[in-house]
Amino acid sequence: MNPFFRGALLLSTAALAGESLEFLINIVLARELGEHNFGLYMAILPTLVFVVVLSSLELQVSVSKMVAEREQSEHISLVSIALKLAIIVAVTCLIAAFFVLPNLSVLNNYHPLVRWMLVLLIPIVTFSSVARGYFVGAQHTKKIAVINLMKRGAQLTFLYGVFQLFQFQSQTAIFVALGTVVLSEILVLFYMGTAFTLHMNKLRKQPQKEVENKEIYQSLLAVSLPTTGLRVFHAITFAVKPFLITTALSKAGLMESMALIQYGKLAGVAFTIGFFPAFIAHSLLTVMVPLVSSGYSKGDFHSLAKMLRQAMGVTLAYGLPVVMVFYFWAEPMTDLFFEHSPASGYLTLLVPYFLFHYFAIPMQAYLIGIGLVREAFMHSVWSTGVSFLLMFTLGSLPFLQMDGIIIGMNVGAVLLTLMHYLTITEKLNLTLYLTQKKAA
Repeated sequence: MNPFFRGALLLSTAALAGESLEFLINIVLARELGEHNFGLYMAILPTLVFVVVLSSLELQVSVSKMVAEREQSEHISLVSIALKLAIIVAVTCLIAAFFVLPNLSVLNNYHPLVRWMLVLLIPIVTFSSVARGYFVGAQHTKKIAVINLMKRGAQLTFLYGVFQLFQFQSQTAIFVALGTVVLSEILVLFYMGTAFTLHMNKLRKQPQKEVENKEIYQSLLAVSLPTTGLRVFHAITFAVKPFLITTALSKAGLMESMALIQYGKLAGVAFTIGFFPAFIAHSLLTVMVPLVSSGYSKGDFHSLAKMLRQAMGVTLAYGLPVVMVFYFWAEPMTDLFFEHSPASGYLTLLVPYFLFHYFAIPMQAYLIGIGLVREAFMHSVWSTGVSFLLMFTLGSLPFLQMDGIIIGMNVGAVLLTLMHYLTITEKLNLTLYLTQKKAA
């Protein structure tokens, strides 16, 4: 079995188990927190994601890309420089957090300790990113599979155990739910740190080459900075989305509390179900970034085209059946969270949104691997701008409300996927059917 399918199959299997646990986590949260607190929990997650993105500086992507492109004899030197960069990133983010988080008004409705929990998350994420990036680039997919499974399993265990043993007030319950996320990240860091240290000790017994620090720093930042810009943009839009949706729904005539509940059901129920199969897309992305980077650096365009066809074929093979399931069995699936919920209608209407995102995720890996992160960023800017404009305009109409929001989201997903696809085919000199163009 070739490295692409072997890695994708292993990660997809582990991710299936992990996403199943994530599904159970959201069911537990929905039932333990209630509709209003569940909405508040989902509303703060974008802020947590934003902290994670800044703290990681996308070192996972840049380290994995460099490890895939370089000989094993250079890995020790490369990792040492990456860890020094991680220290600089962690210290910078911690200093910024001490000034910004205490004054962040979005956290005023939450437990005061939530701010300091976000501070604790910064160094954990930064150093985890280096270890995870190394294992991805060196194609140690078994370790990545264990990490993904461990994270979800630990969170569910902590969450279920605490809520079974104790009863909490509103703010404390949300704080405890967020705390389980941090505890699971600490456990993952301990596992990765141990495995990473043992592997580095083995490499030190082999002949190693020194590489120029400046060259490695430049190579890491050349990938990390634009990729972080892309992720920061996604995180900002993710953080803005709850407020944009609730504001649009309020303008359409819904009370603010009801708008928040509807957003909670959209994000916590429909999104949880719809993005469940995306574990396959993310597994493809994880495997493809180092493979595409290595193939592109060698000029092996034939293999790149073949891998792209395989990725699109896999996506079509799982994506089309699952969205059909969403369409015809939306109600029984959403009833697992809240009975007789409007989330079933949301899930049905979001079928195009989910399907096109399944295709867009592995194509983003291609853009990163062939050095087109800037293009990926601009695609996101344009598609998000169009999407947000339509979401606010149509969502504010009393006769559309959430239906208008979803129309805007669908249009954005289709636009993003098409721009990714056309850029990749042009760069690799492929036809729209992913065959090599004939020389003029």
